[in-house]
Amino acid sequence: MLGLGLLFFVLARAVLAEETIEEEKYGVKYANPCEVCKYFTVELQERLKETGKTHDVIETGYSFDSKDRKVKKYAVSELRLLESLEGICDRLLEYNVHKERKDSTRFAKGTSTTFKVLNDLVAKGVKVDLGIPPDLWDKPSAEVTNLKTQCESLLEKHESDIENWYFHHQDKPLHRYLCVERALKKGDDGCLDEHITAGEEPENVEHLGSTKEEL
Repeated sequence: MLGLGLLFFVLARAVLAEETIEEEKYGVKYANPCEVCKYFTVELQERLKETGKTHDVIETGYSFDSKDRKVKKYAVSELRLLESLEGICDRLLEYNVHKERKDSTRFAKGTSTTFKVLNDLVAKGVKVDLGIPPDLWDKPSAEVTNLKTQCESLLEKHESDIENWYFHHQDKPLHRYLCVERALKKGDDGCLDEHITAGEEPENVEHLGSTKEEL
């Protein structure tokens, strides 16, 4: 057991060292578990709002007689949850990294201040060389694609917790039920309090300015 523990420690240190080198050399800073859980819950709650607007009902059962079929509101059905979770992590690919911010709010939808300036320079005829073609500037960055990958791992690991919250605990904020009480280690939930200050909020972004109690 000691040997396995030592091996895990060495591997963990190696991964951290690699991430530190990548951040220092290329300016790449991947999302931590708190940030992953934060934006997963933001997107799922937004998706649930979208799917919850309908007043449709669904019928369950295999009887040809409609009287024997059970009728259930779509808004409280398993189907709604499944449809809300489908492709939920893909929504994170709409995010950009706003490198002018250093905390979790660096992940946000909308063009970052840096790229707005660069695009303005290009529009004025200034030659800007970032080492990549301009048509790739808006493609998801390494940080964003990594955020999506971590989101998928979080969903796979805590799918039963999400289902339990949906069916039995919606009186409790999802970020608290999932992130604070289950997915994160104690004391690692500080990013849930981070928000974009007035005047900095990008277009088409909702909830990112929310505190823990408002998510």
